[in-house]
Amino acid sequence: MAVPDTRQTTAVIVGGGQAGLATAFHLRRAGVPFVILDDQPGPGGAWRHAWPSLRLFSTAEFSNLPGRPMSRYNGFPPATHVVDYLASYEERYGFPVERPVRVTGVTWSAGRYTVHGMTDSGPRTWTAPHVIAATGTWSAPFVPALPGTFGGRQWHTVTYPGPAAFRGSTVAVVGGANSGAQIAAELALAAADAGTGGAGRANPVTWYTRHPPRWMPDDVDGRVLFRRNRARALAVARGDEDPGADTTLGDIVMVPEVRRARDTGLLTATPMVNSLADIDADNLIWCTGFRPALGPFRGLLDHGSPRHPGLHLVGYGDLVGPGAATITGVGMYAKRVAAEIVADF
Repeated sequence: MAVPDTRQTTAVIVGGGQAGLATAFHLRRAGVPFVILDDQPGPGGAWRHAWPSLRLFSTAEFSNLPGRPMSRYNGFPPATHVVDYLASYEERYGFPVERPVRVTGVTWSAGRYTVHGMTDSGPRTWTAPHVIAATGTWSAPFVPALPGTFGGRQWHTVTYPGPAAFRGSTVAVVGGANSGAQIAAELALAAADAGTGGAGRANPVTWYTRHPPRWMPDDVDGRVLFRRNRARALAVARGDEDPGADTTLGDIVMVPEVRRARDTGLLTATPMVNSLADIDADNLIWCTGFRPALGPFRGLLDHGSPRHPGLHLVGYGDLVGPGAATITGVGMYAKRVAAEIVADF
C-alpha cells in the first residue's frame, strides 16, 4: 500500500466553488497560508453541473464574490457565465488549488486536522489546525420517501439534461420551488413549440407541488431576496432576533420562461400525490432540493455544529445563515470565518 504524501499548512479549504473561493480571498488578504482541495477537473464548482438553461436570479452586477465584479451580461446570466467568472476569479488571485482531489475523510487529533484525499497520483494527506468545509450541496441530492412504485425513469435536478431528452414523452416534475417551476416551464414550452402540447393538446408535463405556487411579483428578481437575506444575517450577527423570511413575497422568481409558461396556461400546479403509483408518466424529475454534502466530515459534527475548534462551515444555506449559499451572500460568512482563523494565526 502506498504511503500518503503529507503536507502541512494553516488552513485547508475543501471545495473550490464560490464558498471556497470567497474564503480564500479573505485568507489571502490576511496572509494566512492555505490550500484549496477541489474534486472537479476545472474551476466552477457545482455550476459546472447545472442544467443547460439554468440562470441566476439576479443580474451580473449584483452577483459578485468579494473583490472582483462579475463581467457584464445582458439579462440573467446562465451557468456558463458563472463558471467563466469563477475561473477568472481563481486565476486573478492565483489561489493554490489542487485538483482533482477527492477528499475521503477528515480526522482530528491533538488540535490538528488531517485531511485524507485521493489524487490522480495516489493518496495524499494535508494537516492543518483549521479546515473549512465548502463542499456545497450539489453532490447530495435529496429525494423524499414515498410509498408505491414508479414504472418510468427517475431523474433529479442534478441529472436533468434539458428538454431534448424528453421529446415525445410525458414528464412529471415534483417540487414547488424555483427549480421545479423552471424545469416544468422549460419542458412545457418546448413541447408546445414542437406541437406536442399547448392549446388544443394535452400538456405532456404535469407539475406536482405540495401547495399552490407562490409567485413573486413579476417586477422582483433575486436582488430583493439577497437584500432580505442580508438584513436577516446582519440582525443575527448583532445578536438580535432573526426577523425571518418575508412569507408574503413569494418563493418563485419570475424569470422570463416561467412567466411565459404561466401566462400562457402551460404552467399550472397539480396537488402532490400520496403514492408513486399514482404518477402516470414516462419520466419523473425530482426537483426537491439538496442536503449539505458533509460526508467527509462525518463524526466531526453534532447536528451541523463542529465538535472541535478549527472546523468551519461556509455556504450550505440555512445551516450557516440566510443567503449563505448564494454568490452574493456567501462573502460575509467567508469573511467571518477568515477573521476567526486570523485571530488564531
